[in-house]
This record gives sequence, structure tokens and C-alpha cells, in this order.
Amino acid sequence: MLILEFKAYGKTNQYSAIDEALRTAKFIQNKCLRYWMDNQGVSKYDLNKYCAVLAKEFPFANELNSMARQSSAERAWAVISRFYENCKKQIPGKKGFPQFKKDVRSVEYKTTGWKLAEDRKSITFTDGKQIGRLKLKGTRDLHFYQVDQIKRVRLVKRADGYYVQFAVSVERSESVEPSGWAIGLDVGLNDFYVDQNDHRTENPRFLRKAEKRVKQAQRGVSRKVKGSNNRRKARVILGKRHLKISRQRKDHAVKLARCVIRSNDLVAYEDLRIKNMVRNHCLAKSINDASWYQFRVWLEYFGKVFGKITIAVPPHHTSQECSSCGAIVKKGLSTRTHVCQCGAALNRDHNAARNILGRGLATVGHTGSYGLEPCNAWGEDASTLAGENLLRASNL
Repeated sequence: MLILEFKAYGKTNQYSAIDEALRTAKFIQNKCLRYWMDNQGVSKYDLNKYCAVLAKEFPFANELNSMARQSSAERAWAVISRFYENCKKQIPGKKGFPQFKKDVRSVEYKTTGWKLAEDRKSITFTDGKQIGRLKLKGTRDLHFYQVDQIKRVRLVKRADGYYVQFAVSVERSESVEPSGWAIGLDVGLNDFYVDQNDHRTENPRFLRKAEKRVKQAQRGVSRKVKGSNNRRKARVILGKRHLKISRQRKDHAVKLARCVIRSNDLVAYEDLRIKNMVRNHCLAKSINDASWYQFRVWLEYFGKVFGKITIAVPPHHTSQECSSCGAIVKKGLSTRTHVCQCGAALNRDHNAARNILGRGLATVGHTGSYGLEPCNAWGEDASTLAGENLLRASNL
């Protein structure tokens, strides 16, 4: 599935209609969640049927397209099913009991309720919300795809305006010449990542650099009277500042992940549990600012696109274990140099990257043997060079 996004332009009354559609989607999602709480044994199909009941009971719900109502019910069920899965897996701590949504910033249509113009430069929403025709502006060309390939259309509200997303049913794949290289990545806070050859990538720290402006915008919101137009305008300014940081992180993760995947036949990285790591309040802001998880997601995505192998290895003792002799050398976070009795002396992150690559290469041929989730290995049928070539290239 390929997601194409375009900026939507319309009139003030159309934007108000979109806001009303978003409120209706939130209402249906919360009502479905309440229906699940009040009735035992409710399934996904029961929630879909309940949408028709809501449409008959509330006129404003009936104005929203029937498939858009079902999409809202499916979102509620996605939260419920994730809660069930966490309970079955006996995940420690909170299991993510479903909560009512305070803000819903998108409404999703399926194959009805919208019509794309012949020139692919505008879209018309035909349901009872009377959104009407919206102009589309973007860098992607929809002429490459047939209308029947578009499975879902999503209206999204952000701080800087409204967007239309198209979910296109198409398999993306690109072929590149095998490089014969393997790489192990140890992500960190001083450097974004260090590989097994001690090559380092700078940590951009987008939030830290923009923190002064963000705090100014936050103070502007706090000084305004609640419910006033000035406070609403101040919130828009604050939202734009955060949106810029979010886009910078995504752009950095996409470009860096694509470069790493294209340059290597095998990429090994740690299977980090970010949710547990941010419990350290001294490092939480820096960890979130680094956006390691987003980088990992794009690594795995481009691994599928280019047919390369990506392996998430267990992170246990990657910094403590000596990459030369395998001995355990205990050290705290402040100790940045690994010194072993065997004579090995190298940077802590460099040592960890060598261990990560070694564990990743050990799984080639029987990927997934660690039994951890997620322990993904994409592209097992990729055209890579022999294992000995990868070992030689990794300088282990």
C-alpha cells in the first residue's frame, strides 16, 4: 500500500464541513467503544452493524458516508484488539485499555463518498457533510494509478491546514546491484548511530535546536484567556512549531534509512524497547528527540522495497560484551571507552556496533531464531553475496 498526500484548498465553509466530519467520526468511534464496554462478547462485525443504528438515531451521523462510519468503528476495534493481544501476550505493566478519544484529526473514506476529477487536480466529497470540491496540490502524480487502485481516501487536519491522503494498492519494489557490504548500527545520543567501522552520523537534535521558539509559543498560549480567539491563534502557532520538528525528524529518518539500505546488503540493529527506555526522565527528551523507532521503521520498509536483509537483534550486553574475545566488561553509561583484558581498547559505541553485526550475521540462514518480537528479517530471497564476503567486509 502506497500513501500519497496532497494539500487541500477550499473555502471557509468547506473547512467547517471537514471539522464537522471529524467531530462525527470521533463521536462514532467513542460510541462504538462505549458499546463494547457495556456489552459482553462484542465483535468487529457487531460494531459495524452498530454504525447503522447510530445513523438512524442521530441525523448528523447519518450525514457521514456509511463507509466512513465503518472506518471509525474499525479504528475503535483496532484499539480493542490491541488490548486483547497485549493481554494474551502477558505484556508486563499496563495493557493499553481502550480510552475515549478527545481529538480525532482524520476521517477515512473507502471506495464511496468521493469522486476524483479527470485531471486528478481536485476531489469532490459527495456525502451529506457537503464538503464539496477541494483543490489538490502536491509533488506526486496520480495519473500513474487507476481510480480503482485507490482503496481509501483520508481527510487529515494539521496545524498548517488540511490534507488529503490516498491509499493506493500497489507493490513498490526497486532493484539495486548488491554491494557485498554488511553493517551493524548502534544508535545513541552523542551520535545518531555508529557502525562497526566507527563511522559516525551526527545526531540532529531538532527539538533541542528549536526549543527556545517552542517555549516562546507555549508561553503565548498560557497567557491567553481560555476559549478566546487569541488563544486559538496561539495554539495554531505552537502546533506549527511542533509540526515542523516532526517533519524534520521524518525527513532525516527517511533519507538516512534509504542511504543505509541502498549501500548495504545486510543491516543489523538493536531491538530496543523505547517505551521502557523513556522511563528514565533524565534521558526521555533526548531519546524522543532522536526518533530511533521512526528510523527503524523506515529501515525495515526500505529493506522490503530494495530486497535487502534487515535484522533486529537482542540488545542484551551489546555494550558490555567484548567484540574481540566475548568477555563481559561491566561499565556505566558515563564510561565511553571499552577496555578489555585481551588488549582491546575502543569506543563503547564502536564495540557495541561490532557485536550487533556479529549477532546479525549469526542469524543469516535461519533468521528469526531469537524468538523475539519484533525480530524482523526482510528480503531473505535478496541477491546478496556469500556469507564470507559479508564477514570480510564487516572487518570483524
